[in-house]
Amino acid sequence: MTGLPSDPAAAAAEQARTLALALPYLRRYAGATVVVKYGGHAMGEEDRALEFGADIALLKQVGLNPVVVHGGGPQINAMLKRLAIQSTFVDGLRVTDAAMVEVVEMVLAGTVNKQVAGLISRAGALAVGICGKDGGLIRARKLRRTKRDPDSNIERALDLGFVGEPETVDVRVIHALTGAGLIPVIAPVGVGADGQTYNINADTVAGAIAGALNATRLLMLTDVPGVLDAAKRLIPDLTVAQVEQGIASGMISGGMIPKVETCVAAVRAGTKGAVILDGRVPHACLLELFTEGGSGTIIRP
Repeated sequence: MTGLPSDPAAAAAEQARTLALALPYLRRYAGATVVVKYGGHAMGEEDRALEFGADIALLKQVGLNPVVVHGGGPQINAMLKRLAIQSTFVDGLRVTDAAMVEVVEMVLAGTVNKQVAGLISRAGALAVGICGKDGGLIRARKLRRTKRDPDSNIERALDLGFVGEPETVDVRVIHALTGAGLIPVIAPVGVGADGQTYNINADTVAGAIAGALNATRLLMLTDVPGVLDAAKRLIPDLTVAQVEQGIASGMISGGMIPKVETCVAAVRAGTKGAVILDGRVPHACLLELFTEGGSGTIIRP
């Protein structure tokens, strides 16, 4: 037993009921800009990848303006291994030298970018793959980080090579694409004032673009259900102030901190709400947008 209706009439009635329940949300989000950060395990599994492409195409077809920002860490790792290039990380960020930044750009702005755009186009929408260097989208600067030595308690500067952060975001190329009925698919690579290419964290790029677009929603697809409380229960809704309290108290810790900080930055820049949700859940984006209560943790002003 699958639990699905066994006759055509019952199946049609169930479909009509689903549409009726979704209709208020379709009206709410008509014409809305939704930035989706795509990565993690959902990116590497073929069935989930095809499902993601179909869901993004559906968002466009029902009147939303989706903008996709993707990562590609596993694909970069695989290419570096093939080329026998050693990779090191500091605080979760890949140290990127001149040789490595060429590989990062080739994989992110090339292979992965076109694969993600292809998933959406196969599902019936028109997607165009670009990176932050195209159309002056992302002007980047070198990321500056310091780390305190636990023995001497002295802070020292970390040189991460060509790892950057967005300095400015010019969304004209995005508006040109969405205005023409296309879905932008963006690789997180930016360019400095001197023409230098920078590798940028995909979460950071998604947050910066969502803020610059004043997006209705930023959807951060991750490998966890969302923000959890001390009892490991999902917290469905947080304000910016509550996020800051959660970090200070230790309730929000580890790898979740940079994700919520990205969401807070996006909200402060003009995004109406930023959601951390589990990209491994089937149709996660649709569940978040078109059902009561959504499927992750939403952070609002």
